Amino acid sequence: MTVLLLFVGCSNSESSSDGNNGEGAESDNEGAFEVTYATTSDAAGLSPIDTNDSVSSNVTYQVYETLFKQNPDTLEPEPLLADSYENPDENTWVIKLKEDIEFHDGTPFNAEAVKYTFDQLKDPERAAPRASLLAPVESIEVQDEYTVVLKTKEPYGPMLAALSHTNAAIVSPEADKEGDINKEPVGTGPFVFESWEEGNQITLKRNENYWQEPAAIEKVTYKIVPETSTAISMLETGEVQFIDQIPSDHINRIESLQGIEVQKTEGTRVSYLGFNMEKEPFNDLKFRQAVAYGVNQEAYVSQLNDLGVYSESIIGPKVFGYDEEAKSAGYEFNPEKAKQMIKENGYEGQEITLLAANRDNYLKMAEIVQSQLSDMGLNVSIETMEWASFLDVARKGDFDMTFLGWANSTADGSELLYPNLHSDNIGASNRVRFDNSEFNQLVDESRTSVDQEVRKEKLHEANLLAIETAPWVVMSHGVVTLGYDESIEGLVVDPTGMWSLYPVTRK
Repeated sequence: MTVLLLFVGCSNSESSSDGNNGEGAESDNEGAFEVTYATTSDAAGLSPIDTNDSVSSNVTYQVYETLFKQNPDTLEPEPLLADSYENPDENTWVIKLKEDIEFHDGTPFNAEAVKYTFDQLKDPERAAPRASLLAPVESIEVQDEYTVVLKTKEPYGPMLAALSHTNAAIVSPEADKEGDINKEPVGTGPFVFESWEEGNQITLKRNENYWQEPAAIEKVTYKIVPETSTAISMLETGEVQFIDQIPSDHINRIESLQGIEVQKTEGTRVSYLGFNMEKEPFNDLKFRQAVAYGVNQEAYVSQLNDLGVYSESIIGPKVFGYDEEAKSAGYEFNPEKAKQMIKENGYEGQEITLLAANRDNYLKMAEIVQSQLSDMGLNVSIETMEWASFLDVARKGDFDMTFLGWANSTADGSELLYPNLHSDNIGASNRVRFDNSEFNQLVDESRTSVDQEVRKEKLHEANLLAIETAPWVVMSHGVVTLGYDESIEGLVVDPTGMWSLYPVTRK
């Protein structure tokens, strides 16, 4: 998906309703300014418990906070709302919390709030899409006002990575009980929710009572701009000062702009073509193998202008558990073999619908794959959907084949393979409904060991098995991109694609 940030100076009485203000105007507060962020899609929701998509996370990441956060350079977890932790035994995590922090509604952040949030995340009736983050946790206990104890059924190696995930952010219990935090979020973060005009914009304002120093940015407007070309034109004219996830078709154009700097860094995201493993013929390994032989991922990557990396491995190079052996472990492009397998197994003329969200990268994948599968002798059509509707349909398994991506916010292979391909998560984040007992066991073993070398070994074995059984055909591994005005300082986008507006200032 394409997302863009628009930075504009803050004006006084001339501020417009959509957050766009006169260029270069000053704020009453020295160094303060306003930000407008443009996205081609609206958020699916604003609750970290009830959502699991990057568009929504771009908002919730500014409003809510987690117990731990990832260091943007090392991707190692560090305390945020947590103060410290200890493991008296391998199944127990005693987490000390920072004190004297309040939610935006004035209620206290404490161990009860953490327990409430995690209980809700695990509650089957709430059906949180990332309940898998805390699946190994057997009990959540309040030891005292600022100490919470998590006990697991078995050792849980990725615990700190899971607690750093945006979907494990701590919510105000009072706000969740009395209102709808999916519409009106209440966290502890540096920005406070102000309004949401669905299909138009979301507005946040600076948290003046933030437990750290208040942000320099006074107001953030998330503006829905359905046409990427419209938003890009705003960058060209100087109305936009920051863009991330730059569309590959526009990267050369942006690199040529004066006063704009461009960064390109290999990231953790993986994009894939997925089969519905509960429908025929997609549950036939020979059919999936034929498709894997017939899809030339490099034809897609070659159109990304260096914004994608080709690899057959599901676990990417920036993700814990990667082994270079997996890079070439898949089915190499062999169109003649693909045609032969389709014909020999009676699938010639098979009707297939490719489901794609109406985002540039997914549509590009769909068009390329449609052409390649048609060359194999299949009858292929494309169905497109708006983002939120697409997520709902994909979760229900109402498709033949589809295109999706996983940002891998934890940068941990267990938290890539478990939510996406373990049978525990069919009907939630396992969109392709893959169910393989040997794979499940390997992934379970990667999660229940605290020996990181053992975890790497199990993840590599699971990765190779998934590549061989082909519930996915990996289309590319992502490259994190930034195009920003040279006056902007403090913006950090890590390999997972996450960014925070809290430290952002302007020269």
